[in-house]
Amino acid sequence: MEEVVVIGAGPCGLSAAVELQRIGLNPLVIEKECVVHSIYLYPTYMQFFSTPELLEIGGYPFSTPNDKPYRLEALNYYRNVAQRSELRIRSYETVTGITRQADGTFELTVQNKFGASDKVQTRYVVVATGYFDSPNMLGIPGEDLPHVSHYFREAHPYTGTRVAVIGGSNSAIDAAMELLRAGASVTVIYRGETYSSVIKPWVLPIFESMVSKGKIRMMFRSRVTHITETTITVVTDGQEQTLDNDFVLALTGFRPDRSLLTKAGAELNIEAGGVPKHDPDTMETTVPGLYIAGVAASGSNANEVFIETGRLHGGRIAAHIASKKQT
Repeated sequence: MEEVVVIGAGPCGLSAAVELQRIGLNPLVIEKECVVHSIYLYPTYMQFFSTPELLEIGGYPFSTPNDKPYRLEALNYYRNVAQRSELRIRSYETVTGITRQADGTFELTVQNKFGASDKVQTRYVVVATGYFDSPNMLGIPGEDLPHVSHYFREAHPYTGTRVAVIGGSNSAIDAAMELLRAGASVTVIYRGETYSSVIKPWVLPIFESMVSKGKIRMMFRSRVTHITETTITVVTDGQEQTLDNDFVLALTGFRPDRSLLTKAGAELNIEAGGVPKHDPDTMETTVPGLYIAGVAASGSNANEVFIETGRLHGGRIAAHIASKKQT
């Protein structure tokens, strides 16, 4: 019988595990990929919007010579926190079910990468799953073709090709700039009337300059309705046109997967975008002993919770579990 299992080894899951250690527990962390897999999936040369102190967990300092750290620095930092804290992490294992037992404990069904399953018994569960496995799909013909991706890593493979970037957020703008530098022909297709207000202020002027010079094609009030092997169909202000194209990067964001929580009996607040009902002071859901941390506490918009705020959830969870143990 485990005392507590944390599902997910992202920054917020690791933070929760460290805080649980500090109240005398030895949490087991189960992660279906590698440690901080979501950050691993970020673009190779991505720089965070946040300063390093806002990304720190467990009181471990995040040292960097940069005003804002890069992806590789974050991977090193969180990996080192996990190692220095000697966290028990079962990587490449997926929790496929959470069942609350009659005595109030939980039974987790866990499947490894080879398909074999086993059971883990625990008194408490912290769900700290992210969202990078659930992209917002376009729902259009051709989206499943092999040259269409919802992830962008780096620009080199696209050198000399025609690339359509769908979206208008920071990820889309950053990708377009990297693609341009690598020698790709870039078209950005965005539903909005003008540039998004969330774009990094130091990036937007440079991007606008590239658009005004004709180096990047920017299409506002536009959406892709069909993708083929060599073309995309775009509708702008009701007018349809077909563009020759080699690759599509559909950078339309991601959404949390609620199935693990709902199957365990946790209730959602549908009016608030599907946020799991929980006590914000303790992060406990409507199922006693079942907690949420990080993006798992957000609604349909995964950007409602960032590392900066989600990293604080672990302290609330640990304090609540400590109070239960005292009683």
